[in-house]
Amino acid sequence: MSTALVIGLGDMGDRVAAGLAASGFVGRVVVASRSEANLRQVAAVVASASDTLVEAAPLDATRFEDVAALLERTRPDLVVQCASLRSPWGLADRADPAAAAVVAAGLGIRLPYQVPVVRNVMRAVRETGLAAPVANLSFPDVTGPVLERIGLAPALGLGNAGMMLRRVRAVLREEANGVIPPLVRVVGHHSQLTGVMTSEDPGEEGRCRVFLGEEGRRDDGAAYRGPGIDPGLRWNFLTAAATLPVLEALLPESKVLRWSVPAPNGLPGGYPVRIQSGAVELDLPRGQSLKDAVAFNERLAEGDGVARVDADGTVHFTDAAREAVAKVAPDLAEPLALDDMDARAARLDEVLGL
Repeated sequence: MSTALVIGLGDMGDRVAAGLAASGFVGRVVVASRSEANLRQVAAVVASASDTLVEAAPLDATRFEDVAALLERTRPDLVVQCASLRSPWGLADRADPAAAAVVAAGLGIRLPYQVPVVRNVMRAVRETGLAAPVANLSFPDVTGPVLERIGLAPALGLGNAGMMLRRVRAVLREEANGVIPPLVRVVGHHSQLTGVMTSEDPGEEGRCRVFLGEEGRRDDGAAYRGPGIDPGLRWNFLTAAATLPVLEALLPESKVLRWSVPAPNGLPGGYPVRIQSGAVELDLPRGQSLKDAVAFNERLAEGDGVARVDADGTVHFTDAAREAVAKVAPDLAEPLALDDMDARAARLDEVLGL
């Protein structure tokens, strides 16, 4: 039986660990977190709720040597990276000018909270020669392409495009009186997720692309025809439901899964893929070019405040993002180099009073 390592035990890390332990595909789940008290509690709950061996591993994932040592010791068959310096939901309940400006700028401004841990994990994977796939939950639509520029892209990301797929399947099942829907494939970006979840149709130009059946019949509107779900941690139920089939398919000797995921092999945004035993292949419908899908997602990254990513991983922000933070801290929207992530995260903390 396989070993899965889950790094980061926030709400989603807990759900992922519990889902893997209960899946029947994993014999050992290693959970890793900096908070030892929380770590012990999560490990005890997951072990009690399943018949899987659960191991608690204290870990500061910002320390490269510690991550590498854990990988060497546990030799997982799958690494699930759920950690970030601060949660994307961390500003959800704040309405002060600094928080409002940072939120209005788009999630790209908060990349310094999302990149450092996954970068560290990928460095440790490469350094230790671990062949296991890494699945990344930390803003994958943008962190994936940033890390791809330096050869450190995870195998794929989690959530987002898969959540859109789940929403479409639910709509089609309802419209067909419970009949299992056909193959659903989605090309779409994180910046479109809120519209899909809340059923706020942005119009033809702003919709994610939905392809049905082997022939790829377009029904983009299906992503917006379901009941709206208000933003909040409740979304994580759907994130987990979109994530667990992917993780199971990444394990050795798994069945083939045709799904949609963000950032396969570091591509920007989300795409249809075929996954089996850790191998990830694109699964675009016939007649759909990868070049066009990439251009579509790169344009949509502007909705997260990201204008472009340079060949060295430097991120440039949109005019709208710069305008959003201009009166609070204009330096937050200056071009962001990979080596400046820690300093920019500290600056964000200062501006936000964290």
